[in-house]
Amino acid sequence: MPVRELPLAAPATASCCGIGVDGGLGREEAERSATLLKAVADPVRLRLLSAIRATADGEACVCDLTDLVGLAQPTVSHHLKVLTSAGLLERERRGTWAWYRLVPERLADVRGIFD
Repeated sequence: MPVRELPLAAPATASCCGIGVDGGLGREEAERSATLLKAVADPVRLRLLSAIRATADGEACVCDLTDLVGLAQPTVSHHLKVLTSAGLLERERRGTWAWYRLVPERLADVRGIFD
């Protein structure tokens, strides 16, 4: 019985489906984008962002936001801290309360991930 030769494998740099491997997000940009998306990937945080965005002045007091989402103030403060750490919100202390406003550039960054 004759020996059948198999074709050689394609070089490792060739693409199998016609797309290159050097396109798309770089590693650092993907990590920054993932951090941003993790911050908004929570229903409570999305509601908080939406509520703040819907206000006439584009800002809201934590005291109003707790009633809105029906959670305890420490839980809401934790979610607001995550959003602030991601740069999506700015925090300002007024008396005993903290007020939050959106950072439009960061919201644009969220949209830009998929552009």
